[in-house]
Amino acid sequence: MTEIHSFGVEPIMCHAWNKDRTQLALSPNNNEVHIFRREGDKWVQTDVLSQHDLRVTSIDWAPNTNRIVTCSADRNAYVWTQVDGKWKPMLVLLRINRAATCVRWSPQENKFAVGSGARLISVCYFEEENDWWVSKHIKKPIRSTVTSIDWHPNNILLACGSTDFKARIFSAYIKDVEKKPEPTPWGAKMPLGNMMAEFSSGTSGWVHSVSFSADGNRLAWVGHDSSISVVDATRAMLLSTIKTQFLPYLTCSWASPTTIIAAGYDCCPMLFRCDDQGQLTFVDKLDKSQKKEMDGFSAMRKFRNMDMRAMKDNNVGDTLLDSVHQNAVTHMTVYAGTKIGITKFCTTGMDGKMVIWDVKSLEAALSDLRIV
Repeated sequence: MTEIHSFGVEPIMCHAWNKDRTQLALSPNNNEVHIFRREGDKWVQTDVLSQHDLRVTSIDWAPNTNRIVTCSADRNAYVWTQVDGKWKPMLVLLRINRAATCVRWSPQENKFAVGSGARLISVCYFEEENDWWVSKHIKKPIRSTVTSIDWHPNNILLACGSTDFKARIFSAYIKDVEKKPEPTPWGAKMPLGNMMAEFSSGTSGWVHSVSFSADGNRLAWVGHDSSISVVDATRAMLLSTIKTQFLPYLTCSWASPTTIIAAGYDCCPMLFRCDDQGQLTFVDKLDKSQKKEMDGFSAMRKFRNMDMRAMKDNNVGDTLLDSVHQNAVTHMTVYAGTKIGITKFCTTGMDGKMVIWDVKSLEAALSDLRIV
């Protein structure tokens, strides 16, 4: 069953969950990060992280170490550690001169990466001797703002998308904190900053989101030209791209070894399938229950919205979208399961809503959609 939660009217630009999904961190399009604890069907705000000076652009919550990392348009990143029930910040030395745009913990949580408008990626790790977080840069050949990043399961490779219409894979190997990496289908030579692969976004669109598959052998990304692409390293870098008829996507994630969920300006999660031959196809929209409800348009819903929005009777149908989200979906995370098989995922949007989608199991969802 789909859960719908509202956190006001301000857009939610990013969010992150703790390990057991009892706490939520989100940013309501300002310089703050709000921490909520779930109590039954309600969300109780427990803390506000307000160290940043400008709008928070990305949040990630490490499940095992229980540390939060945030980055902002103020060119800073903080690692937050909970001490005696309070979150204490530690400044990260990013050494960038433009806004930080995205941040992600590595799978082993011993480092994290920060993308920025400075045309570089800061790979950050903790230096025990000086007791601070330092960074090393990945620069060439990035020629524009880094919009999204995702880690390979081996904790070494890092995928990024940028506004120069490219998706790239780099080595983020830090010899001070990890062992020499094993060869992968993407390549064997992995010194820090080495570009393993580079791909066009499809036709001509900014890359908004990138996602490695569970085994790390495939990379998916979405572009502002309403395209979605998948490349398979085990098939000589076979690239499959489709340009859809929908509005551009802002976020994507693998839901199983052969399926991808994407969402964005169409306000609705959509399911894509990439078969064993690398062929990418659109399956269907996942927002089905709301469509049926909107078709019937119950009297209770109608008058409730008229009362809340002070709308006239003949304007109600024109102002409500045929979807749960009433504005663009900005961020998507896995709520239950892993990329091997997601059972629930979470979306937040510019309408101030957070929606937890229950797909039960991927096989059941595909069966419902008559996919063999």
